[in-house]
Amino acid sequence: MAIRDIFAMNRKKQKGVIIQRTKEKEFPEGLMMKCPECRKIHVTKEVEQNLKVCPACDHHIKMTAQERVHIFLDKDSFISLDDHLQTTNPLGFPAYVEKIEVDKKKTGLNEAVLTGVGLLKGVQVVVAIMDSHFRMGSMGSVVGEKITRAIETATELRVPFIIFTASGGARMQEGVLSLMQMAKTSVALSRHSEAGLLYISVMTHPTTGGVSASFASIGDLNIAEPQALIGFAGRRVIEQTVREKLPDDFQTAEFLLAHGQLDAIFHRHEMRDKLATVVKLHHKGEVANV
Repeated sequence: MAIRDIFAMNRKKQKGVIIQRTKEKEFPEGLMMKCPECRKIHVTKEVEQNLKVCPACDHHIKMTAQERVHIFLDKDSFISLDDHLQTTNPLGFPAYVEKIEVDKKKTGLNEAVLTGVGLLKGVQVVVAIMDSHFRMGSMGSVVGEKITRAIETATELRVPFIIFTASGGARMQEGVLSLMQMAKTSVALSRHSEAGLLYISVMTHPTTGGVSASFASIGDLNIAEPQALIGFAGRRVIEQTVREKLPDDFQTAEFLLAHGQLDAIFHRHEMRDKLATVVKLHHKGEVANV
């Protein structure tokens, strides 16, 4: 075989690779998705139609705040609150504001929580929905302020307040200012309770740190999605502190329910209907047609 024939064969192989890669690029991005729990691959549209619950293992995949509004509240009833609030950098933490701006563009939110007024099967409610896609749902000054204002709006309107939590805890880039939000939100909830109004906390995966140690755990009803991670400190820290091996299901929603720290676990498919029933039982006004 002549040397020129060898190079000619090599060019044909390279051309075949280029053609193959081109076809791969033509495959629509986002068409398929992998379940983070069982690792099985599904058509993205089918998973979304199933409310982002894995058809194979029933794992509740993380949702964006906008997706949660879409599946939970009545169509076109949601009015967002306090989207104008902006996060600053009080401690001069390096690149903090730049990272916030990246997450704003990625999520379409002004911070890690979306708050607003809407209808739940015809009953007016105020909701706060934390989004773990924004700085892991961490709670800084703006998150605490938005939640507090949402609670106060619910108190003023004399309607139930419902929060969906998803957070890594207080935001370290804001130091003690983030920890102050634990007390501020809890005081607002206390006033809401004193007015005789309903507060429902729905803990989704994960709900940890300062969020779990404050407003997430003091609902009139504390609900969770299946297998949600709920806790304050991490498993490793606790095991090193108590010098004991913790149960395999420790800090899961099921563990907390068995030990009296939750009132119920609702599957995502039944969350809207069950919470609507609870809200209507506490509602004294007229219910809009839906």
